[in-house]
Amino acid sequence: MFLITNEPLSVTEVEAVVADPGAGALVTFTGVVRDNNLGKSVHYLEYEGHPPMAEKAMAQIGDEVTARWPGARVAMAHRLGRLDIGEASVIISVSTPHRADAFAACQYAIDRLKEIVPVWKKEVWEGGEYWIEGSTAAS
Repeated sequence: MFLITNEPLSVTEVEAVVADPGAGALVTFTGVVRDNNLGKSVHYLEYEGHPPMAEKAMAQIGDEVTARWPGARVAMAHRLGRLDIGEASVIISVSTPHRADAFAACQYAIDRLKEIVPVWKKEVWEGGEYWIEGSTAAS
């Protein structure tokens, strides 16, 4: 599953895709909208993207993960549209035979998603808004 959607995301659904009886570990990262960034009180975020291109880039990341961590299974979902504080914007689940690989592969997947997937984020706060460009440590 490599999904771009306007609908709310489900951790359970994403994890079900990577569930595997041969896996000893399943790690899930959920990115959620926080109420602040760089000293500003964030009201909500808006995400825009190009679903066919984004899903293709996510599938590429999935291929990279499975090549680097044999036996890994990976699924990703990213939300578009307006997201309020506390809502999930991205979910990545990875299962592997061993836990260290699952953690490493999940970290790799979110870092690569921030680098290459064509999804853009706009922060909206009282009196302004700002499009976030590129991957940042604070993202």
